[in-house]
Amino acid sequence: MYLKTLESLNLVVRDGDSYRLGFRFLKYGGGVRNRSRLYRTAKLEVDKLARETGEVANLGIEENGLRVLLYKSEEADAIHDNAPIGEYTNMHWTALGKAMLAHYPPERVEEIIDQHGLPEANEHTITTREELYEELEETRDRGYSIEDQDRRQGVLTIGVPIMDQRTNEVISAVSVSGPVSRVRSPETMAELADAVKSTANVIELRYAHY
Repeated sequence: MYLKTLESLNLVVRDGDSYRLGFRFLKYGGGVRNRSRLYRTAKLEVDKLARETGEVANLGIEENGLRVLLYKSEEADAIHDNAPIGEYTNMHWTALGKAMLAHYPPERVEEIIDQHGLPEANEHTITTREELYEELEETRDRGYSIEDQDRRQGVLTIGVPIMDQRTNEVISAVSVSGPVSRVRSPETMAELADAVKSTANVIELRYAHY
């Protein structure tokens, strides 16, 4: 009964002997994203960041203690990890998530850990509170987060929080991802960090006056 109702709404589609989700979900998901003030103010800047760096640029938010990939922009020579828009992951796995966690109140960080734990994605993932708090402190000190293969082998990402200038609260994060072999040198990482910081600053200004 429920499947027939969903099928009549094009939310599921019969595919042989089974069902798959229908593309009508794109309409709903796209509508939600297009109504987002953050997305409308940040999209062009994320595209610009991808063009200038030649890497993958990402925009993420936190929802219910998880990192959500709100938008990404890729250049032809950028590394493709096939992360879909709308993907949810644990916050501590990604540079986007760690950039936001580093600027949350400690009690909020504890709530997220209590809710989702610190599961391991691979051998590079942080899995203890002590390690995570040490990394978040380092993130605040240097001004950007680093995802060094924490979730995907061979991928290094630099992330910066996006702050609401009126409240000084973190609302999002932006990052650049590239292959470890291409971006790990201190010079390249410094250049990418500066580019991501500049993008975050522009987004903050646009968001404040949108």
